[in-house]
Amino acid sequence: MNVSEAVETRRSIRAFLPEAVDRAVIERVLEKAQRSPSGGNTQPWNAVVIAGEPLKRLVEETARVIPQGPAAHAPEYNIYPPELDGAYAERRFGVGEAMYAALGIPREDKKGRLSRFMANFRAFDAPVLMLVHTPRYMGPPQWSDIGMWLQTVMLLLREEGLDSCAQEAWAIYQKQIRACVAIPEDHVFFCGLSIGRRDASDPINAFPVPRAPLSEAVRFEGF
Repeated sequence: MNVSEAVETRRSIRAFLPEAVDRAVIERVLEKAQRSPSGGNTQPWNAVVIAGEPLKRLVEETARVIPQGPAAHAPEYNIYPPELDGAYAERRFGVGEAMYAALGIPREDKKGRLSRFMANFRAFDAPVLMLVHTPRYMGPPQWSDIGMWLQTVMLLLREEGLDSCAQEAWAIYQKQIRACVAIPEDHVFFCGLSIGRRDASDPINAFPVPRAPLSEAVRFEGF
């Protein structure tokens, strides 16, 4: 698989097969991903990769507090800017509606939509979950470095025939994560990355996710 094929076939997978993933494969991917660029070569990414009993324990701990609703939420950063509007807000809303439409869950089916949202906190039944964190003093440039590292990881996973879903949603339960996994207190918990093999039969993995035309995002001058 070349880079273009990896980019074309990568998507956020929200239904995984139960097949285990060999630790050696994950290590190989992460070893290669250490070549990701970062400003000043700071390499600000840190992660804990869990599977088996540790992952089961985290899922159970999260399920215990989900009925508390927002009272149990404690994100350390705004997952989306409060002022998000225009095309950015439309894209966010649009992908959610496309997903629920593919599943046949109408807007009035609040229970059905909540059930699908809760699947986030089972890591979409993926066999592996990577939990990403970084020192609190890191700024936006270093957070963008982490994004470049995550994209590198996700493309290398495709090369291995694996899939993933980057989940900032996990940030709302960072307290529960810290209770299950040793993350330094002077680090911000950023996101999860679910890893496994996609269930190609599930419509949640097949609905179209359009991208803005290049002309909407990029301007050329001097050519």
